[in-house]
Amino acid sequence: RELLPPWLVIVAGLTGIVLLCVSTKDVPITPSRTKYGIVLDAGPSHTILFLYQWTPTKANKTGVIRECSSCPVQGLGVSSFSGSPEKVGKSLEPCLNWAQEEIPAEEHSQTPLYLGATTSMRQLNLTHPILSDDLLAALTVTLKSSPFNFQGAQILSSPDKEAFNWAAVNYVLGNFFKYDWQGQLVPSGKGMAGVLSVGGTSTQLTSKVEEDNQAPKEEVRLQLYGQTHKVYTQLCPCHGTDQLHSRLLSMLI
Repeated sequence: RELLPPWLVIVAGLTGIVLLCVSTKDVPITPSRTKYGIVLDAGPSHTILFLYQWTPTKANKTGVIRECSSCPVQGLGVSSFSGSPEKVGKSLEPCLNWAQEEIPAEEHSQTPLYLGATTSMRQLNLTHPILSDDLLAALTVTLKSSPFNFQGAQILSSPDKEAFNWAAVNYVLGNFFKYDWQGQLVPSGKGMAGVLSVGGTSTQLTSKVEEDNQAPKEEVRLQLYGQTHKVYTQLCPCHGTDQLHSRLLSMLI
């Protein structure tokens, strides 16, 4: 059995001593700065504030985010304030104050804040557009007065909402990217899942359009992780949970 040369043993020993003696302050490590984002999901029955965070690391020009926590807004959805729009902003203040405590103060002005309203506000906009405009205006005043970077409050169309649902589900399933053995973000190589969304008044089936010649006019294009995804939603009206409940009651009666 051959012995190591004496000089190599000495060098190895000195290297170990240096590594043990060097203070961590002598080798500074710059931490990746965490960014935050806020989304207010104004649904038909209630509103929830979702808090997200991410680091500068990106996968093919798209950020890698995670949901930190959420704050349910007390009371019913924003459309329930149609008779008193001046009160809708007050309902959001407890959760906005909570978000200020969760996010470091130095990041408040850099934190984007969005509000997206869905089904009930779409219906209100069809039947009473002036009332829906008043509600959005009142929401805008409250959100602009917060310390966050307000990006807008809008009523999401059904195709847009379902396209966002499709992106969220496939993101959680890990269908967009994965980590290789070096810890680098690479395409996952998986297929995309379809999403069946059952609401109160209707059901939506959202899937990716694979062929260009099959792309309908109502498609939504999403640019995610270096690829363009064409997503289409098929609406099935009168097939929601409210209708199923009514049919069950009629059968029982």
